Amino acid sequence: MDKQRRSGHTITRFTAHLVWVTKYRYPVLTGDIQQRCREIIIQICDAEDVQILKGVVSKDHMHIEYPPKLSMSDLVKRLKGRTSRRLQQEFPQLKKRYWGRHFWAIGYGGWSTGNITDDMVDEYLEHHRNPSNGDRGNMILE
Repeated sequence: MDKQRRSGHTITRFTAHLVWVTKYRYPVLTGDIQQRCREIIIQICDAEDVQILKGVVSKDHMHIEYPPKLSMSDLVKRLKGRTSRRLQQEFPQLKKRYWGRHFWAIGYGGWSTGNITDDMVDEYLEHHRNPSNGDRGNMILE
């Protein structure tokens, strides 16, 4: 598979690693909520022409790597805003915990994968995928 994006006059390959957490780090991304969050993120990325290269939905945070078409902050704003709104609409039990309608914590972490090796990202994600680390609630995005 060609990992570069091509258009009329450009060839690019921009990748970044993104992480954000649920507000108060509540471990609510489990079961049906985790599955639905994964589906919503995939839908948003498809609509925005963003390819998810690797990703994990853990019980209280997200990891996504993507080749950006948009600015990182715009993409994160769309992902966090849309997932928050739709998850809270579809799962009324979340309103008890997130009464202020803020599902995700403020901010996010974003790293250009040019600053770290793919092996470092793989190792980091593998830790979050691996049930032996005590966190059996992770779901892979791909």
